[in-house]
Amino acid sequence: MKAFVLAVKRQDIGKGSEVKRENKGINTRMLGLGLGLAAFVLILVLPLDGLESKGRLALALTLMTVVFWAFQVSHTGYIAGMYLVLLIVLDVSKPATVLSTWTSSSTYLIIGAYLIAAAVRSSSLGQRIAYSFLLHFVTSYKTLIIAIFALTFILSLLIPHAWPRAFLIMSVMSVVIKSANIERKEAIVIGFAVFASSVPISLIFLTGASVTSPLAVAYAGIELSWLGWLEIMGLPAFIASLLTLALFLVLFTPKKPLHLNKVAISEASRELGSFTKKDVRVVVWLCIAIVVWSLDFLHGIDIGWVTFLLAVLMSLPIIGEVLEPKHFKEVPIQVLIFISAATAIGKVGAETGVNAYIAQVVLPSFIPSNIFLLAIIVTTFTLVVHMVLGSVLSVMGVAIPALLAYIAPLDINPMVVVFWSYTVIGSHYILPFHHMNVLVGQGEGNGLYSQRETIKLGVPMIAVVYFTTVVVETLWWKLLGIL
Repeated sequence: MKAFVLAVKRQDIGKGSEVKRENKGINTRMLGLGLGLAAFVLILVLPLDGLESKGRLALALTLMTVVFWAFQVSHTGYIAGMYLVLLIVLDVSKPATVLSTWTSSSTYLIIGAYLIAAAVRSSSLGQRIAYSFLLHFVTSYKTLIIAIFALTFILSLLIPHAWPRAFLIMSVMSVVIKSANIERKEAIVIGFAVFASSVPISLIFLTGASVTSPLAVAYAGIELSWLGWLEIMGLPAFIASLLTLALFLVLFTPKKPLHLNKVAISEASRELGSFTKKDVRVVVWLCIAIVVWSLDFLHGIDIGWVTFLLAVLMSLPIIGEVLEPKHFKEVPIQVLIFISAATAIGKVGAETGVNAYIAQVVLPSFIPSNIFLLAIIVTTFTLVVHMVLGSVLSVMGVAIPALLAYIAPLDINPMVVVFWSYTVIGSHYILPFHHMNVLVGQGEGNGLYSQRETIKLGVPMIAVVYFTTVVVETLWWKLLGIL
Protein backbone atom coordinates (compact mmCIF):
# COMPACT_ATOMS: atom_id res chain seq x y z
CA MET A 1 0.00 0.00 0.00
CA LYS A 2 2.80 2.38 0.90
CA ALA A 3 4.54 1.63 -2.40
CA PHE A 4 1.29 2.33 -4.24
CA VAL A 5 0.90 5.73 -2.53
CA LEU A 6 4.50 6.64 -3.37
CA ALA A 7 3.95 5.64 -6.99
CA VAL A 8 0.82 7.79 -7.18
CA LYS A 9 2.72 10.75 -5.69
CA ARG A 10 5.53 10.34 -8.22
CA GLN A 11 2.96 10.18 -10.99
CA ASP A 12 1.32 13.38 -9.75
CA ILE A 13 4.71 15.09 -9.56
CA GLY A 14 5.42 13.98 -13.12
CA LYS A 15 2.09 15.35 -14.28
CA GLY A 16 2.79 18.59 -12.45
CA SER A 17 6.16 18.95 -14.20
CA GLU A 18 4.52 18.27 -17.54
CA VAL A 19 1.87 20.92 -16.87
CA LYS A 20 4.58 23.42 -15.86
CA ARG A 21 6.50 22.76 -19.09
CA GLU A 22 3.30 23.18 -21.10
CA ASN A 23 2.45 26.44 -19.32
CA LYS A 24 6.00 27.69 -19.87
CA GLY A 25 5.67 26.92 -23.58
CA ILE A 26 2.36 28.79 -23.78
CA ASN A 27 3.82 31.78 -21.93
CA THR A 28 6.82 31.88 -24.30
CA ARG A 29 4.54 31.79 -27.34
CA MET A 30 2.35 34.55 -25.92
CA LEU A 31 5.44 36.65 -25.19
CA GLY A 32 6.64 36.12 -28.75
CA LEU A 33 3.23 37.07 -30.11
CA GLY A 34 3.28 40.32 -28.14
CA LEU A 35 6.87 41.18 -29.09
CA GLY A 36 6.24 40.43 -32.76
CA LEU A 37 3.18 42.66 -32.89
CA ALA A 38 5.06 45.37 -30.96
CA ALA A 39 7.93 45.23 -33.47
CA PHE A 40 5.43 45.54 -36.33
CA VAL A 41 3.81 48.66 -34.82
CA LEU A 42 7.15 50.18 -33.82
CA ILE A 43 8.54 50.04 -37.34
CA LEU A 44 5.39 51.69 -38.69
CA VAL A 45 5.53 54.63 -36.25
CA LEU A 46 9.28 55.25 -36.06
CA PRO A 47 10.70 58.03 -38.28
CA LEU A 48 12.83 55.90 -40.59
CA ASP A 49 14.25 58.40 -43.06
CA GLY A 50 15.04 56.98 -46.48
CA LEU A 51 12.45 54.18 -46.35
CA GLU A 52 9.24 54.51 -48.37
CA SER A 53 5.85 53.33 -47.13
CA LYS A 54 6.03 49.91 -48.82
CA GLY A 55 9.56 49.41 -47.56
CA ARG A 56 8.48 50.32 -44.04
CA LEU A 57 5.60 47.83 -44.22
CA ALA A 58 7.89 45.13 -45.65
CA LEU A 59 10.39 45.67 -42.83
CA ALA A 60 7.63 45.62 -40.20
CA LEU A 61 6.19 42.35 -41.53
CA THR A 62 9.66 40.81 -41.78
CA LEU A 63 10.64 41.66 -38.21
CA MET A 64 7.29 40.45 -36.88
CA THR A 65 7.71 37.15 -38.76
CA VAL A 66 11.26 36.66 -37.53
CA VAL A 67 10.19 37.26 -33.91
CA PHE A 68 7.36 34.74 -34.36
CA TRP A 69 9.87 32.20 -35.70
CA ALA A 70 12.32 32.86 -32.86
CA PHE A 71 9.70 32.38 -30.13
CA GLN A 72 7.97 29.51 -31.95
CA VAL A 73 4.64 31.29 -31.73
CA SER A 74 3.26 28.73 -34.15
CA HIS A 75 4.64 26.15 -36.55
CA THR A 76 7.26 27.62 -38.87
CA GLY A 77 5.21 26.73 -41.94
CA TYR A 78 2.09 28.49 -40.68
CA ILE A 79 4.01 31.66 -39.83
CA ALA A 80 5.69 31.58 -43.24
CA GLY A 81 2.32 31.17 -44.94
CA MET A 82 0.93 34.12 -42.98
CA TYR A 83 3.87 36.29 -44.07
CA LEU A 84 3.40 35.41 -47.75
CA VAL A 85 -0.32 36.14 -47.68
CA LEU A 86 0.11 39.45 -45.82
CA LEU A 87 2.69 40.64 -48.36
CA ILE A 88 0.16 40.05 -51.14
CA VAL A 89 -3.01 41.19 -49.34
CA LEU A 90 -1.41 44.41 -48.08
CA ASP A 91 -0.07 45.09 -51.58
CA VAL A 92 3.55 45.20 -50.46
CA SER A 93 4.58 43.28 -53.58
CA LYS A 94 3.08 41.34 -56.47
CA PRO A 95 2.33 37.60 -56.14
CA ALA A 96 4.87 36.86 -58.88
CA THR A 97 7.62 38.31 -56.67
CA VAL A 98 6.36 36.95 -53.36
CA LEU A 99 5.91 33.43 -54.74
CA SER A 100 8.86 33.48 -57.14
CA THR A 101 10.40 30.26 -55.79
CA TRP A 102 7.56 28.23 -57.30
CA THR A 103 8.65 29.22 -60.80
CA SER A 104 12.36 28.63 -60.18
CA SER A 105 14.37 25.41 -60.27
CA SER A 106 15.19 25.57 -56.56
CA THR A 107 11.77 24.34 -55.44
CA TYR A 108 11.92 21.38 -57.82
CA LEU A 109 15.47 20.65 -56.74
CA ILE A 110 14.15 20.28 -53.17
CA ILE A 111 11.33 18.03 -54.35
CA GLY A 112 13.77 15.94 -56.39
CA ALA A 113 16.20 15.76 -53.47
CA TYR A 114 13.51 14.48 -51.12
CA LEU A 115 12.36 11.91 -53.68
CA ILE A 116 15.91 10.66 -54.26
CA ALA A 117 16.34 10.44 -50.49
CA ALA A 118 13.11 8.42 -50.34
CA ALA A 119 14.53 6.08 -52.99
CA VAL A 120 17.67 5.55 -50.92
CA ARG A 121 15.62 4.84 -47.79
CA SER A 122 13.31 2.46 -49.61
CA SER A 123 16.35 0.48 -50.76
CA SER A 124 17.98 0.39 -47.31
CA LEU A 125 21.29 1.37 -48.95
CA GLY A 126 21.92 4.17 -46.47
CA GLN A 127 21.15 1.88 -43.54
CA ARG A 128 23.58 -0.74 -44.83
CA ILE A 129 26.35 1.85 -45.02
CA ALA A 130 25.50 3.18 -41.55
CA TYR A 131 25.33 -0.24 -39.90
CA SER A 132 28.63 -1.24 -41.49
CA PHE A 133 30.25 1.91 -40.09
CA LEU A 134 28.93 1.21 -36.62
CA LEU A 135 30.11 -2.39 -36.62
CA HIS A 136 33.61 -1.69 -37.92
CA PHE A 137 34.57 1.68 -36.48
CA VAL A 138 32.50 2.51 -33.40
CA THR A 139 33.90 1.40 -30.05
CA SER A 140 33.09 4.38 -27.79
CA TYR A 141 31.01 7.51 -27.48
CA LYS A 142 33.75 9.55 -29.18
CA THR A 143 34.00 7.20 -32.17
CA LEU A 144 30.20 7.20 -32.46
CA ILE A 145 30.14 11.00 -32.84
CA ILE A 146 33.01 10.79 -35.35
CA ALA A 147 31.10 8.09 -37.24
CA ILE A 148 28.04 10.37 -37.44
CA PHE A 149 30.14 13.13 -39.03
CA ALA A 150 31.78 10.62 -41.40
CA LEU A 151 28.41 9.14 -42.44
CA THR A 152 27.04 12.62 -43.07
CA PHE A 153 30.01 13.32 -45.34
CA ILE A 154 29.63 10.05 -47.31
CA LEU A 155 25.86 10.34 -47.69
CA SER A 156 26.18 13.96 -48.84
CA LEU A 157 27.47 12.47 -52.09
CA LEU A 158 24.48 10.13 -52.41
CA ILE A 159 21.58 12.24 -51.16
CA PRO A 160 21.48 15.85 -52.43
CA HIS A 161 19.68 17.27 -49.42
CA ALA A 162 20.75 17.62 -45.80
CA TRP A 163 17.43 16.92 -44.07
CA PRO A 164 16.68 13.49 -45.59
CA ARG A 165 20.33 12.52 -44.96
CA ALA A 166 20.03 13.48 -41.32
CA PHE A 167 16.73 11.65 -40.80
CA LEU A 168 18.16 8.52 -42.41
CA ILE A 169 21.17 8.57 -40.07
CA MET A 170 18.87 9.35 -37.14
CA SER A 171 16.83 6.23 -37.89
CA VAL A 172 20.00 4.17 -37.50
CA MET A 173 21.01 6.04 -34.35
CA SER A 174 17.60 5.21 -32.88
CA VAL A 175 18.57 1.53 -33.10
CA VAL A 176 21.85 2.32 -31.32
CA ILE A 177 20.09 4.31 -28.58
CA LYS A 178 17.56 1.57 -27.99
CA SER A 179 19.94 -1.40 -28.15
CA ALA A 180 22.57 0.20 -25.88
CA ASN A 181 19.98 1.48 -23.37
CA ILE A 182 21.44 4.96 -23.69
CA GLU A 183 20.03 7.46 -21.20
CA ARG A 184 18.04 10.42 -22.44
CA LYS A 185 20.78 13.04 -21.90
CA GLU A 186 23.24 11.08 -24.03
CA ALA A 187 20.51 10.25 -26.58
CA ILE A 188 19.82 13.96 -26.99
CA VAL A 189 23.52 14.60 -27.67
CA ILE A 190 23.62 11.82 -30.28
CA GLY A 191 20.52 13.22 -31.98
CA PHE A 192 21.97 16.72 -31.96
CA ALA A 193 25.23 15.44 -33.46
CA VAL A 194 23.30 14.02 -36.42
CA PHE A 195 21.76 17.36 -37.36
CA ALA A 196 24.62 19.62 -36.23
CA SER A 197 27.08 17.69 -38.42
CA SER A 198 24.95 18.39 -41.47
CA VAL A 199 25.51 22.15 -41.20
CA PRO A 200 29.21 22.55 -42.13
CA ILE A 201 29.46 19.31 -44.11
CA SER A 202 26.65 20.43 -46.42
CA LEU A 203 28.95 23.16 -47.76
CA ILE A 204 31.64 20.76 -49.02
CA PHE A 205 29.80 19.67 -52.18
CA LEU A 206 27.59 21.81 -54.43
CA THR A 207 24.83 19.20 -54.03
CA GLY A 208 25.38 18.99 -50.27
CA ALA A 209 23.12 22.01 -49.73
CA SER A 210 21.11 21.62 -52.88
CA VAL A 211 18.92 24.67 -52.25
CA THR A 212 21.27 27.38 -51.05
CA SER A 213 24.61 26.59 -52.70
CA PRO A 214 23.36 27.04 -56.29
CA LEU A 215 21.64 30.23 -55.13
CA ALA A 216 24.98 31.54 -53.80
CA VAL A 217 26.55 30.85 -57.20
CA ALA A 218 23.73 32.80 -58.85
CA TYR A 219 24.29 35.75 -56.52
CA ALA A 220 27.98 35.71 -57.45
CA GLY A 221 27.01 36.04 -61.11
CA ILE A 222 29.32 33.25 -62.24
CA GLU A 223 29.09 29.79 -63.76
CA LEU A 224 30.55 27.23 -61.40
CA SER A 225 30.60 23.48 -61.99
CA TRP A 226 30.26 20.78 -59.35
CA LEU A 227 34.03 20.26 -59.42
CA GLY A 228 34.66 24.00 -59.45
CA TRP A 229 32.66 24.37 -56.24
CA LEU A 230 34.65 21.54 -54.68
CA GLU A 231 37.91 23.31 -55.52
CA ILE A 232 36.86 26.66 -54.08
CA MET A 233 34.69 25.66 -51.11
CA GLY A 234 35.65 22.05 -50.43
CA LEU A 235 38.77 22.60 -48.31
CA PRO A 236 37.43 25.50 -46.17
CA ALA A 237 34.17 23.65 -45.51
CA PHE A 238 36.04 20.45 -44.65
CA ILE A 239 38.23 22.31 -42.14
CA ALA A 240 35.13 23.96 -40.66
CA SER A 241 33.58 20.49 -40.31
CA LEU A 242 36.62 19.16 -38.46
CA LEU A 243 36.62 22.17 -36.12
CA THR A 244 32.91 21.69 -35.46
CA LEU A 245 33.52 18.03 -34.64
CA ALA A 246 36.34 18.92 -32.23
CA LEU A 247 34.23 21.60 -30.55
CA PHE A 248 31.29 19.21 -30.25
CA LEU A 249 33.43 16.56 -28.55
CA VAL A 250 34.75 19.13 -26.07
CA LEU A 251 31.35 20.61 -25.20
CA PHE A 252 29.30 17.41 -25.03
CA THR A 253 31.05 14.82 -22.90
CA PRO A 254 29.12 11.74 -21.70
CA LYS A 255 28.73 10.94 -18.03
CA LYS A 256 28.85 7.21 -18.71
CA PRO A 257 30.87 5.12 -21.18
CA LEU A 258 29.06 3.84 -24.24
CA HIS A 259 28.44 0.10 -24.35
CA LEU A 260 27.49 -0.50 -27.95
CA ASN A 261 25.35 -3.58 -28.48
CA LYS A 262 26.93 -4.82 -31.70
CA VAL A 263 24.92 -8.03 -31.54
CA ALA A 264 21.69 -6.04 -31.84
CA ILE A 265 23.17 -3.90 -34.63
CA SER A 266 24.34 -7.02 -36.49
CA GLU A 267 20.85 -8.46 -36.14
CA ALA A 268 19.31 -5.26 -37.49
CA SER A 269 21.76 -5.39 -40.39
CA ARG A 270 20.93 -9.05 -41.13
CA GLU A 271 17.23 -8.26 -41.12
CA LEU A 272 17.82 -6.09 -44.17
CA GLY A 273 18.61 -9.29 -46.09
CA SER A 274 20.67 -9.51 -49.25
CA PHE A 275 20.73 -6.92 -52.03
CA THR A 276 17.56 -6.97 -54.13
CA LYS A 277 17.07 -5.89 -57.73
CA LYS A 278 15.59 -2.66 -56.41
CA ASP A 279 18.72 -2.03 -54.33
CA VAL A 280 20.88 -2.49 -57.41
CA ARG A 281 18.72 -0.09 -59.44
CA VAL A 282 19.04 2.55 -56.72
CA VAL A 283 22.82 2.18 -56.68
CA VAL A 284 22.94 2.51 -60.46
CA TRP A 285 20.76 5.64 -60.42
CA LEU A 286 22.82 7.22 -57.66
CA CYS A 287 25.99 6.61 -59.66
CA ILE A 288 24.33 8.22 -62.69
CA ALA A 289 23.26 11.18 -60.54
CA ILE A 290 26.77 11.76 -59.18
CA VAL A 291 28.24 11.58 -62.70
CA VAL A 292 25.63 13.97 -64.12
CA TRP A 293 26.10 16.42 -61.23
CA SER A 294 29.89 16.37 -61.61
CA LEU A 295 29.67 16.92 -65.38
CA ASP A 296 27.31 19.89 -65.24
CA PHE A 297 30.06 22.06 -66.69
CA LEU A 298 29.66 20.02 -69.90
CA HIS A 299 25.89 19.62 -70.28
CA GLY A 300 25.04 23.06 -68.80
CA ILE A 301 21.64 22.02 -67.41
CA ASP A 302 20.60 23.60 -64.12
CA ILE A 303 21.20 21.21 -61.24
CA GLY A 304 17.62 21.67 -60.02
CA TRP A 305 16.05 20.43 -63.24
CA VAL A 306 18.58 17.59 -63.46
CA THR A 307 17.80 16.42 -59.93
CA PHE A 308 14.04 16.53 -60.44
CA LEU A 309 14.34 14.74 -63.80
CA LEU A 310 16.43 11.97 -62.26
CA ALA A 311 13.79 11.50 -59.57
CA VAL A 312 11.07 11.26 -62.21
CA LEU A 313 13.06 8.70 -64.20
CA MET A 314 13.37 6.58 -61.05
CA SER A 315 9.58 6.14 -61.13
CA LEU A 316 9.32 4.87 -64.71
CA PRO A 317 8.80 1.16 -65.48
CA ILE A 318 11.69 -1.05 -66.58
CA ILE A 319 14.44 1.57 -66.10
CA GLY A 320 13.20 2.84 -62.75
CA GLU A 321 10.58 1.16 -60.58
CA VAL A 322 12.20 2.63 -57.48
CA LEU A 323 9.86 5.50 -56.59
CA GLU A 324 6.13 5.01 -56.04
CA PRO A 325 3.26 7.51 -55.73
CA LYS A 326 3.36 7.23 -51.94
CA HIS A 327 6.85 8.72 -51.90
CA PHE A 328 5.43 12.14 -52.80
CA LYS A 329 4.09 12.23 -49.24
CA GLU A 330 7.69 12.55 -48.04
CA VAL A 331 8.04 15.98 -49.68
CA PRO A 332 7.18 18.40 -46.83
CA ILE A 333 4.91 21.20 -48.03
CA GLN A 334 5.63 23.21 -44.87
CA VAL A 335 9.32 23.34 -45.76
CA LEU A 336 8.56 24.56 -49.28
CA ILE A 337 6.31 27.30 -47.85
CA PHE A 338 9.01 28.33 -45.38
CA ILE A 339 11.63 28.51 -48.13
CA SER A 340 9.23 30.54 -50.24
CA ALA A 341 8.80 33.00 -47.36
CA ALA A 342 12.53 33.15 -46.63
CA THR A 343 13.26 33.90 -50.28
CA ALA A 344 10.50 36.50 -50.41
CA ILE A 345 12.17 38.41 -47.57
CA GLY A 346 15.18 39.04 -49.78
CA LYS A 347 13.29 39.71 -53.02
CA VAL A 348 10.69 41.99 -51.51
CA GLY A 349 13.43 43.69 -49.48
CA ALA A 350 15.33 44.46 -52.67
CA GLU A 351 12.21 45.69 -54.44
CA THR A 352 11.05 47.96 -51.61
CA GLY A 353 14.48 49.31 -50.64
CA VAL A 354 14.76 47.46 -47.32
CA ASN A 355 18.04 45.78 -48.28
CA ALA A 356 19.70 49.06 -49.27
CA TYR A 357 18.38 50.72 -46.12
CA ILE A 358 19.87 48.00 -43.91
CA ALA A 359 23.21 48.30 -45.70
CA GLN A 360 23.22 52.06 -45.24
CA VAL A 361 22.38 51.86 -41.55
CA VAL A 362 24.54 48.91 -40.50
CA LEU A 363 27.62 48.82 -42.78
CA PRO A 364 30.53 51.22 -42.09
CA SER A 365 30.97 54.29 -44.25
CA PHE A 366 34.56 53.38 -45.21
CA ILE A 367 35.71 50.43 -47.34
CA PRO A 368 39.00 48.89 -46.11
CA SER A 369 41.74 48.06 -48.59
CA ASN A 370 43.15 45.32 -46.36
CA ILE A 371 41.58 42.04 -47.47
CA PHE A 372 41.58 40.49 -43.99
CA LEU A 373 39.84 43.52 -42.48
CA LEU A 374 37.29 43.38 -45.29
CA ALA A 375 36.69 39.71 -44.48
CA ILE A 376 36.10 40.64 -40.83
CA ILE A 377 33.57 43.34 -41.81
CA VAL A 378 31.73 40.99 -44.17
CA THR A 379 31.65 38.22 -41.56
CA THR A 380 30.48 40.54 -38.77
CA PHE A 381 27.78 42.19 -40.88
CA THR A 382 26.46 38.84 -42.06
CA LEU A 383 26.42 37.45 -38.51
CA VAL A 384 24.45 40.44 -37.25
CA VAL A 385 21.87 40.17 -40.03
CA HIS A 386 21.71 36.41 -39.52
CA MET A 387 20.99 36.79 -35.82
CA VAL A 388 18.14 39.20 -36.62
CA LEU A 389 16.53 37.60 -39.67
CA GLY A 390 17.35 33.98 -38.95
CA SER A 391 16.91 31.77 -41.98
CA VAL A 392 19.67 31.11 -44.49
CA LEU A 393 17.63 32.14 -47.52
CA SER A 394 16.27 35.34 -46.00
CA VAL A 395 19.74 36.47 -44.90
CA MET A 396 21.17 35.67 -48.32
CA GLY A 397 18.47 37.88 -49.82
CA VAL A 398 19.31 40.79 -47.52
CA ALA A 399 23.02 40.53 -46.69
CA ILE A 400 24.53 39.51 -50.03
CA PRO A 401 22.92 42.26 -52.20
CA ALA A 402 23.87 44.84 -49.56
CA LEU A 403 27.47 43.61 -49.47
CA LEU A 404 27.75 43.58 -53.26
CA ALA A 405 26.66 47.22 -53.30
CA TYR A 406 29.13 47.99 -50.51
CA ILE A 407 32.20 46.57 -52.29
CA ALA A 408 31.25 47.84 -55.76
CA PRO A 409 34.00 50.53 -55.76
CA LEU A 410 36.69 47.89 -55.08
CA ASP A 411 38.53 45.89 -57.71
CA ILE A 412 37.63 42.54 -56.19
CA ASN A 413 35.91 39.42 -57.48
CA PRO A 414 32.27 39.61 -56.24
CA MET A 415 32.36 35.84 -55.74
CA VAL A 416 34.74 36.33 -52.80
CA VAL A 417 32.32 38.50 -50.84
CA VAL A 418 29.35 36.28 -51.75
CA PHE A 419 31.11 33.11 -50.57
CA TRP A 420 32.42 34.76 -47.40
CA SER A 421 28.89 35.78 -46.55
CA TYR A 422 27.41 32.43 -47.58
CA THR A 423 29.91 30.54 -45.43
CA VAL A 424 28.76 32.54 -42.42
CA ILE A 425 25.09 32.07 -43.22
CA GLY A 426 25.42 28.40 -44.10
CA SER A 427 27.60 27.29 -41.20
CA HIS A 428 26.32 29.15 -38.14
CA TYR A 429 23.28 29.28 -35.88
CA ILE A 430 22.44 30.02 -32.26
CA LEU A 431 18.72 29.31 -32.17
CA PRO A 432 17.23 26.45 -34.21
CA PHE A 433 15.35 28.78 -36.56
CA HIS A 434 18.70 30.25 -37.68
CA HIS A 435 19.34 27.13 -39.77
CA MET A 436 16.78 24.75 -41.27
CA ASN A 437 19.20 21.81 -40.94
CA VAL A 438 18.93 22.27 -37.17
CA LEU A 439 15.30 23.35 -37.03
CA VAL A 440 13.95 20.22 -38.74
CA GLY A 441 15.62 17.95 -36.19
CA GLN A 442 14.42 19.72 -33.06
CA GLY A 443 12.03 17.99 -30.67
CA GLU A 444 10.57 14.59 -29.92
CA GLY A 445 10.33 12.15 -32.78
CA ASN A 446 13.20 13.90 -34.53
CA GLY A 447 16.65 14.59 -33.04
CA LEU A 448 15.31 14.93 -29.46
CA TYR A 449 17.29 18.12 -28.72
CA SER A 450 16.04 21.60 -27.80
CA GLN A 451 17.23 25.21 -28.03
CA ARG A 452 19.54 24.58 -25.07
CA GLU A 453 21.87 22.33 -27.09
CA THR A 454 21.90 24.62 -30.13
CA ILE A 455 22.85 27.64 -28.02
CA LYS A 456 25.56 25.67 -26.23
CA LEU A 457 27.27 24.83 -29.53
CA GLY A 458 26.22 27.90 -31.51
CA VAL A 459 27.82 30.57 -29.34
CA PRO A 460 31.42 29.21 -29.45
CA MET A 461 30.88 28.32 -33.12
CA ILE A 462 31.18 32.03 -33.85
CA ALA A 463 34.96 31.65 -33.42
CA VAL A 464 34.98 28.78 -35.95
CA VAL A 465 33.07 30.93 -38.43
CA TYR A 466 35.53 33.83 -38.15
CA PHE A 467 38.53 31.51 -38.48
CA THR A 468 37.03 29.82 -41.55
CA THR A 469 36.20 33.02 -43.43
CA VAL A 470 38.97 35.41 -42.35
CA VAL A 471 41.87 32.94 -42.25
CA VAL A 472 41.16 29.70 -44.13
CA GLU A 473 39.11 30.98 -47.05
CA THR A 474 41.12 34.17 -47.52
CA LEU A 475 44.46 32.33 -47.61
CA TRP A 476 43.09 29.46 -49.73
CA TRP A 477 41.59 31.79 -52.32
CA LYS A 478 44.81 33.79 -52.41
CA LEU A 479 46.61 30.53 -53.18
CA LEU A 480 44.12 29.74 -55.95
CA GLY A 481 44.59 33.22 -57.43
CA ILE A 482 41.00 34.32 -56.84
CA LEU A 483 42.10 37.13 -54.52
